[in-house]
Amino acid sequence: MADLPVIGAALTLKELANFREWILERDRDLEIQSFHESRVLDADWQPLVDEAHRLLDGYNGRLGIHGPFWGFAVDSYDPMIRRVVQTRFHQGLDACEKLGATHMVIHSPFTTWDYNDLDQTPGERARKFENTHLTLTPIVKRAEDLGVMLVMENIEDRDPHDRLELCETFGSAALRLSVDTGHAEYARGHTGAPPVDYFIRQAGEMLGHVHLQDADGYADRHWAIGEGTIRWPSVFAEIARLTVKPRLVLELKRARDIPKSMDYLAGLGLGQ
Repeated sequence: MADLPVIGAALTLKELANFREWILERDRDLEIQSFHESRVLDADWQPLVDEAHRLLDGYNGRLGIHGPFWGFAVDSYDPMIRRVVQTRFHQGLDACEKLGATHMVIHSPFTTWDYNDLDQTPGERARKFENTHLTLTPIVKRAEDLGVMLVMENIEDRDPHDRLELCETFGSAALRLSVDTGHAEYARGHTGAPPVDYFIRQAGEMLGHVHLQDADGYADRHWAIGEGTIRWPSVFAEIARLTVKPRLVLELKRARDIPKSMDYLAGLGLGQ
């Protein structure tokens, strides 16, 4: 039991209030999901930070946030849009600084369209990488200065190597990979991507973070663990092979399904 990975959760502050004791009992990995919407970022969010500090009094675990993502991509060709994206990410990092958070989730730029079309035009892949660098280079530098790890999450990604190659070009410990198990399962079932354990294996030592959710290969379900089609023993076997210890957080549609998910994983001897 002592060797099994300790699993945490991605929670809003309202949900955290209900699961506070569970998080604090083992200093579980925690991702606060209250700082990614524009209506929050453009308002006075200091009261949310104050509430987080109150709820997390005595917490010594690994804390992060889900960064902004609605309505934009990190590889925009348009310089004006890139400035907007940078503003949003700086706002997210502002929240990290106030919270004392050390990871922020950002989204991958790779789409289903990219898999089939990106290499059709000579130089298009290089341009995608260049545009991503134009957007993220100052953000990665600030993350380095703050001690925050940006973790790039698979969204539509069909080939997990694309994201790995992109992140490696930054050459920074402040930009790592995140694997969302449900997104990977969606891509497997809907677009012919490899199974979820391949996404973990491909990330290798660049893996800094995992969103744990179950799905059926058709949609982004965020079901309780055990309700979908993901082969969890193979996923955790790949995690166990790593020398790094990625942050493991349940990201479920319904926080009340956390106990059910933990019972399922514990029953298989996969996590605690």
